[in-house]
Amino acid sequence: MNCPADLVQRISKSDIYKDYERAFSDATQLPVALRPTEIWRFALEGKRYQNPFCALLAKTSRTCAACLQVQKEIQDMPGSGAKTATCFAGLCDTAVPVKAGEKVIGYLQTGQVALRKPNEVQFNRITQQLLDWGVSVDLTQLKDAYYHSRTLAPQQYTAMVKLLEIFATHIATLANQIVLQEDEAESPMIRRARAYILANQADPIDLDKVAQAMHVSTFYFCKMFKKATGLTFTDYLSRVRVEKAKTLLLNPHLRISEIAYDVGFQSLTHFNRMFRKIVGESPTAYRESKSVRQLLN
Repeated sequence: MNCPADLVQRISKSDIYKDYERAFSDATQLPVALRPTEIWRFALEGKRYQNPFCALLAKTSRTCAACLQVQKEIQDMPGSGAKTATCFAGLCDTAVPVKAGEKVIGYLQTGQVALRKPNEVQFNRITQQLLDWGVSVDLTQLKDAYYHSRTLAPQQYTAMVKLLEIFATHIATLANQIVLQEDEAESPMIRRARAYILANQADPIDLDKVAQAMHVSTFYFCKMFKKATGLTFTDYLSRVRVEKAKTLLLNPHLRISEIAYDVGFQSLTHFNRMFRKIVGESPTAYRESKSVRQLLN
């Protein structure tokens, strides 16, 4: 299977998903987004019907951190169904898992909704929290946005989430079709090569070694692998190692140099260079962007 993020990106560009997103938002006046499992920050930012209150708060780093905390709570909740969490302002966000086979590849997310009518007492609490955090914001504008938050009865919101759950099963069918088509189109040798690389990515493997394991010449393997994946063997191996490193970087107790060698890079300099080339930022910056705890401190 392709990287879950790539699979989710393909689904999000499909006509069936675009039609559903449009219909759901028009019917409910709620934002909705499809996001990969590894990307959980600000999924609803810029979406139609984004809560204006949330849009204002997203402009400050401290309230962004609070939003990230809610997203992480949703991600960490047990269970296989819809997951809902409430932010400090009393607004709910919900994520519905989307699967390809038995693997969760992403989430349909909606929310930024109040399940009880906004009131003065609650807004005063929000204001006090923002003051405690040292957040500078136009309170008149914020109050107006707060009182324009989408408000639903709990049973109404539950029904809307149910619609997301139904569509999640449709997306899962689409995801499985994409995976099946790709598996059928890919030769057995390439599938074995992908599996071999994944299993041995931490070891010092090279093109000759993989070709030998596939029982073909280096020239033939190199040609067929590039044709099937669109990448050279070296580039593909680097991407596999970087994807593993991205997961390990979420553990704040692991040193970056330790991670680099654990995933198969022979030098920290090479790891840093390839990580920046593939991800678009340094390992340190990536770790900081994913760390809710550091943002909250």
